Amino acid sequence: MNQEQYKKAQTGKGFIAALDQSGGSTPKALKLYGIPEDSYSGDDQMFDLVHEMRTRIITSPAFNGDRIVGAILFENTMDRTIEGQPSAEYLWKVKNIVPFLKIDKGLAEEKDGAQVMKPMPGLDELLDRAVANGVFGTKERSVIKLPGAGLTAVVDQQFEVARQVLAKNLVPIVEPEIDIHSPKKAEAEEQLNTELLEHVNKLPDGQAVMLKLTLPETDNLYKELVEHPKVLRVVALSGGYTREESCARLSRNNGVIASFSRAFTEGLTAQQSDEEFNATLDKSIADIAAASNT
Repeated sequence: MNQEQYKKAQTGKGFIAALDQSGGSTPKALKLYGIPEDSYSGDDQMFDLVHEMRTRIITSPAFNGDRIVGAILFENTMDRTIEGQPSAEYLWKVKNIVPFLKIDKGLAEEKDGAQVMKPMPGLDELLDRAVANGVFGTKERSVIKLPGAGLTAVVDQQFEVARQVLAKNLVPIVEPEIDIHSPKKAEAEEQLNTELLEHVNKLPDGQAVMLKLTLPETDNLYKELVEHPKVLRVVALSGGYTREESCARLSRNNGVIASFSRAFTEGLTAQQSDEEFNATLDKSIADIAAASNT
């Protein structure tokens, strides 16, 4: 494991940019970026366009390691190059940004008020490829709608996958997202906090995970996790909140940094000149970094 990357992931100023929309969410991401679905056909063209969008973000002068700790890539991005270098290598060597890889294959059907991850049959091979590509860690997402047995199943599965990731000397970002529209959001958060603490307490010495969580109803609810020796970092997802709302909530949760996706790219379009694009991106990065440094 790269100790410089470990130190940056643990203590670096700024936030983690989530650039990992995959097959299912890519058309939506492109549409928000000003590229309608009828302007391309087939997955190859779609992934070419989304790689152009991500390359434009990553190569922008505003996007650098001063305010960005890490970036989460989708497998297709990891397999491609940016300015002639493998994407993960470019992020670290050129931008001083720690590369992570989204590894889940999407969500299973809802059961007991939650969605666990779909099976990941080729996970070992994918993790080996990630290591070979210079990736530091992974991200895997489940969704919780209600407290109860489904939430427990999500956390159990997340840590099962985390153990597989840790065995490859990679750092997992465990992401049990609580739906911001949940009618029992605060109750689910209380249960999640308890169960996460139980699981991190059981991690062997020398192992640590990162946690990616929905911004809670109770400020600083996850304080114990933020300070936990086996939690490298607690990061927050935007989950559908606007950037303004996400940043306001984030700034009230001390020690938690952002890992926003939609809120991060809000306002960027393919039609903008490079000057407009870079200025919009710079403002987004400044706002999110400021809210993360509380």
